[in-house]
Amino acid sequence: MKKVVVFCGSGAGNSDVFKKEAYNLGLFLAANAIDLVYGGAQVGLMGAVADGVLVGGGKVTGVIPDFLAAKEIRHHHLTEMIVVKSMHERKLLMSELCDGVIALPGGFGTLDELFEMLTWAQLGLHQKPIALYNIDGYFNDLIHFINGVNKNGFISDTHRSMLIVEDNAEQLLSKMNSYEAPPIPSWLNRSNV
Repeated sequence: MKKVVVFCGSGAGNSDVFKKEAYNLGLFLAANAIDLVYGGAQVGLMGAVADGVLVGGGKVTGVIPDFLAAKEIRHHHLTEMIVVKSMHERKLLMSELCDGVIALPGGFGTLDELFEMLTWAQLGLHQKPIALYNIDGYFNDLIHFINGVNKNGFISDTHRSMLIVEDNAEQLLSKMNSYEAPPIPSWLNRSNV
């Protein structure tokens, strides 16, 4: 992987560990010559991961919708800033620019971005690794829920295995680098229609 997109909160959360680990992930990405693509903000975990990459000497591309850029939350020290018209355009461009996806703690926006990338992978629209960086057990309840969805037959074992979960940055990137996407589901094969 040469570029990863990181989806995460524009807030810092209630624990200092989230911001600290987001910054450390940025340093780790830079140390491994992996460029960052992210939402372009200077605040919260978004700003922390970008700052880590920049301090580590790495490259950062921000992708921000014009209405957010106008609210003065954009990061002004990035390698590249791309301003788009909508949240939909932002997600699509971020997906096109990256080789893998990492979700850090965040709220509805982070979850939306994560699940859209998972859905696109399930449909065979991309074959990129998707990972949860489970800082301080933040995603434990979500993982439990996803496992329940799998157990109840709404996500196959194959599709459940698409989501990489780790609480260690080095192991997370190692699993992402060795990821092999599942074959496109037979129910999506047009010859079966």
